[in-house]
Amino acid sequence: MIKKVLIVFCVLFSFNYTHLVDASTKNREEYEKLGKVFWDVNLEEKFIALTFDDGPHPAYTPQILDVLLKHQAKATFFVMGAHAKKYPDIIKRQAVEGHEIGNHTFNHIYHQKNSDQLKDELDHTKKAIHEITGKKTNLFRPVGGIYNDLIIHTAIENGYDVIMWSWHQDTKDWKSPSVNNIVNHVTSNVQPGDIVLLHDAGGNRSQTVKALDVVLTVLKEEGYQFVTVSELIKISHTKYK
Repeated sequence: MIKKVLIVFCVLFSFNYTHLVDASTKNREEYEKLGKVFWDVNLEEKFIALTFDDGPHPAYTPQILDVLLKHQAKATFFVMGAHAKKYPDIIKRQAVEGHEIGNHTFNHIYHQKNSDQLKDELDHTKKAIHEITGKKTNLFRPVGGIYNDLIIHTAIENGYDVIMWSWHQDTKDWKSPSVNNIVNHVTSNVQPGDIVLLHDAGGNRSQTVKALDVVLTVLKEEGYQFVTVSELIKISHTKYK
């Protein structure tokens, strides 16, 4: 009897442990084979996607939108649900001006305890975006770029594409580098199909705003066009399917 109880306990413990902390991680290539996880895309034409995390912010996001409008460039904003609910007018402006809005969870929790917690974060943010814009999003960027089986599969099972960023296009603007550092990092590493990581909240983003204007000016002169993540993926699928 004791042996049977121990076996049942071990089975239940194993199931619950896997459900709660399944943090096994495959390499990038294995996730890319799913066709739902993207770091960048295969392109020869000069299209790239600028992405901004953690917003909206009441000061910096409108300034970024002004710069994008000035250059007639589109971007993708991975927003926090809590911030979206706090600043709905900024979210509305993003949608009206043709930018894409993605899901960056509701509370920006770095370490998801289980799939239920992540699903709840995704659902709350998706609902907030829909209530503000009337549109639903199917793009998700993990907090801090942390990915593993639990995060990837929970997102995919809930209808999301997981959008990372090109490893050579992490500007690390959250560290508040100089404007020149941000500009040089993006422009010297740029390749067609890149997904560039920037931030519009989470700290002082004045350098990001100033750098963005220069980046857009320089890369436009080089023939680059700035599209949303979904457009970038669509172009890649159309040309290289």
